[in-house]
Amino acid sequence: MTTFSEIINQDKLTLVDFSAEWCGPCKMMKPILNDLKNKIGDNATIIKVDVDKSPNAAVEYNIKGVPTLILFKNGEIKWRQSGVVQANMLEIIISNNL
Repeated sequence: MTTFSEIINQDKLTLVDFSAEWCGPCKMMKPILNDLKNKIGDNATIIKVDVDKSPNAAVEYNIKGVPTLILFKNGEIKWRQSGVVQANMLEIIISNNL
Protein backbone atom coordinates (compact mmCIF):
# COMPACT_ATOMS: atom_id res chain seq x y z
CA MET A 1 0.00 0.00 0.00
CA THR A 2 1.28 3.44 -0.91
CA THR A 3 1.60 5.83 2.01
CA PHE A 4 0.41 9.44 2.09
CA SER A 5 4.03 10.58 2.26
CA GLU A 6 4.97 8.51 -0.82
CA ILE A 7 2.03 9.95 -2.78
CA ILE A 8 2.76 13.63 -2.04
CA ASN A 9 6.50 13.18 -2.62
CA GLN A 10 6.01 12.03 -6.21
CA ASP A 11 7.17 14.15 -9.14
CA LYS A 12 3.50 14.33 -10.13
CA LEU A 13 1.08 16.95 -8.83
CA THR A 14 -1.16 15.66 -6.05
CA LEU A 15 -4.24 17.55 -4.93
CA VAL A 16 -5.19 16.59 -1.38
CA ASP A 17 -8.71 17.30 -0.15
CA PHE A 18 -8.61 17.39 3.67
CA SER A 19 -12.23 16.83 4.69
CA ALA A 20 -14.58 15.26 7.21
CA GLU A 21 -17.77 13.21 6.88
CA TRP A 22 -19.80 15.64 9.00
CA CYS A 23 -18.79 18.67 6.90
CA GLY A 24 -21.44 20.03 4.49
CA PRO A 25 -19.04 22.00 2.25
CA CYS A 26 -16.81 18.88 2.04
CA LYS A 27 -19.73 16.99 0.49
CA MET A 28 -19.98 19.78 -2.11
CA MET A 29 -16.36 19.11 -3.13
CA LYS A 30 -17.01 15.50 -4.22
CA PRO A 31 -18.76 16.28 -7.55
CA ILE A 32 -16.35 19.20 -8.13
CA LEU A 33 -13.35 16.88 -7.73
CA ASN A 34 -14.97 14.23 -9.96
CA ASP A 35 -15.48 16.90 -12.62
CA LEU A 36 -11.89 18.07 -12.18
CA LYS A 37 -10.56 14.51 -12.56
CA ASN A 38 -12.36 14.22 -15.91
CA LYS A 39 -10.81 17.52 -17.07
CA ILE A 40 -7.21 16.96 -15.96
CA GLY A 41 -6.90 13.22 -16.59
CA ASP A 42 -3.48 11.96 -15.53
CA ASN A 43 -1.93 15.42 -15.04
CA ALA A 44 -2.50 15.16 -11.29
CA THR A 45 -3.53 12.70 -8.62
CA ILE A 46 -6.51 13.65 -6.43
CA ILE A 47 -6.83 12.12 -2.97
CA LYS A 48 -9.17 12.70 -0.04
CA VAL A 49 -7.93 12.64 3.57
CA ASP A 50 -10.49 12.43 6.38
CA VAL A 51 -9.11 14.60 9.20
CA ASP A 52 -10.98 12.55 11.80
CA LYS A 53 -9.42 9.28 10.58
CA SER A 54 -5.96 10.79 9.93
CA PRO A 55 -5.46 13.37 12.70
CA ASN A 56 -1.66 13.26 12.34
CA ALA A 57 -1.83 14.50 8.73
CA ALA A 58 -4.25 17.24 9.81
CA VAL A 59 -1.85 18.38 12.54
CA GLU A 60 1.23 18.12 10.32
CA TYR A 61 -0.32 20.40 7.67
CA ASN A 62 -1.98 22.73 10.18
CA ILE A 63 -5.52 22.03 8.95
CA LYS A 64 -7.79 24.39 10.90
CA GLY A 65 -10.93 24.04 8.80
CA VAL A 66 -12.36 21.66 6.24
CA PRO A 67 -12.39 21.40 3.35
CA THR A 68 -8.79 22.47 2.89
CA LEU A 69 -7.18 21.73 -0.46
CA ILE A 70 -3.40 21.48 -0.79
CA LEU A 71 -1.50 20.92 -4.03
CA PHE A 72 1.80 19.05 -3.58
CA LYS A 73 4.68 18.25 -5.93
CA ASN A 74 7.81 16.48 -4.71
CA GLY A 75 6.51 16.89 -1.14
CA GLU A 76 6.40 20.68 -1.50
CA ILE A 77 3.21 22.71 -1.07
CA LYS A 78 2.54 24.55 -4.34
CA TRP A 79 -0.89 25.96 -3.43
CA ARG A 80 -3.31 25.84 -0.51
CA GLN A 81 -6.83 27.10 0.15
CA SER A 82 -9.66 26.40 2.58
CA GLY A 83 -13.29 26.26 1.52
CA VAL A 84 -15.08 25.10 -1.60
CA VAL A 85 -13.12 25.76 -4.81
CA GLN A 86 -14.73 25.32 -8.23
CA ALA A 87 -13.33 22.81 -10.75
CA ASN A 88 -12.40 25.46 -13.36
CA MET A 89 -10.32 27.34 -10.75
CA LEU A 90 -8.60 24.12 -9.65
CA GLU A 91 -7.93 23.23 -13.30
CA ILE A 92 -6.14 26.59 -13.79
CA ILE A 93 -4.10 26.13 -10.60
CA ILE A 94 -3.03 22.63 -11.66
CA SER A 95 -2.17 23.80 -15.21
CA ASN A 96 -0.05 26.63 -13.77
CA ASN A 97 1.94 24.12 -11.69
CA LEU A 98 2.52 21.41 -14.30
